[in-house]
Amino acid sequence: MDDISHEPATMQLPFAQRPIVILGAGIIGCAAAHQLLQQGFSVVLVAEFLPGDQDITYASAWAGAAWHPAGGISPDQRYIQAITHRILLKMAQDPESGVSVVDVREYLEQKPGPDSAIWGKTVVQKFREMRQGEYPDNFHSAWAYQTPVTDPTLHMPYLKKKIIGMGGIFIRYQAQSLQELFGKFPESRIFINASGLGSKTLEDVKDDQCFAERGQNVFLRTDQCHTMYFRNGQEYTYIIPRPLSKGVVLGGVKQADNLSPDVDPYIAQDEIARAHRLAPDIVPSQPPVEDISHIIGIRSSRRGGYRLDSEQRGENTILSAYGFGGGGYAFSYGIADRLVKMVEKTEREKLIN
Repeated sequence: MDDISHEPATMQLPFAQRPIVILGAGIIGCAAAHQLLQQGFSVVLVAEFLPGDQDITYASAWAGAAWHPAGGISPDQRYIQAITHRILLKMAQDPESGVSVVDVREYLEQKPGPDSAIWGKTVVQKFREMRQGEYPDNFHSAWAYQTPVTDPTLHMPYLKKKIIGMGGIFIRYQAQSLQELFGKFPESRIFINASGLGSKTLEDVKDDQCFAERGQNVFLRTDQCHTMYFRNGQEYTYIIPRPLSKGVVLGGVKQADNLSPDVDPYIAQDEIARAHRLAPDIVPSQPPVEDISHIIGIRSSRRGGYRLDSEQRGENTILSAYGFGGGGYAFSYGIADRLVKMVEKTEREKLIN
């Protein structure tokens, strides 16, 4: 649908009933729409790519999508991740959501520092420090816990269905600027920029801190898909289970400013080798070719970290939420929760002041 022009309403809508326009329909935009609709707001999502699309630049379709406590982040960011964890646990009760709870084994090459991911023990279930003999001798220490993992091939269509069921609207359209959206939706006053990498090229944003970051993973079909493995250190490696798709995702690698859609066989071989060293009982050194497929996605990353803020442009409030790199799913619903609060703050200011 190319024409998204909306005729001005003959009678001005009350502020709280004006549609909130979200630019971008990846995990951040869709999570925000889902949470806003649950609070009774009207939502329109405008995006070049929608849930179900397979373009490599639509990163939300290709993510590993494990919830994992990140190291080196602020207390506020930790809480955003904690909110996401709480919401994903609730979603895991519905198999259609694509969210599952799995066991985790996290191995550390070095002694964890004070700013490490250890804070996650206050959030995850069944956390314990593993005893020597439970993990390979070449690691300093290890943790065991449970965490939610999300299967994007199921979760994004699930979100789309939920959003439409609550009255949300998806419009396929490639906007060139936020100003263009102001003209297309003259009745709206709150716009959320969740355009990811698009924020680098939007005419009135042009955030030079944004950059493309290519990810390539191996998907290995196996029935042993209920335990996640992380190796933290020089040989950073993960094995992310997808119980509902009967396989595991092996990774990882990050390639800045690389947009190639072609499988690099050397990366694939290295990921299999690293995963085999990490969990030889799950990943054989030479898996059968028929059990292997490849996942390539272009993440939207941002130097200095993601952007989450509010600004005023005339009568319109712009909320920005983009640049999450490989952490989109781990931050998703916490960011959505924060956006809901920002929308409610704007609503209150317009109605009360």
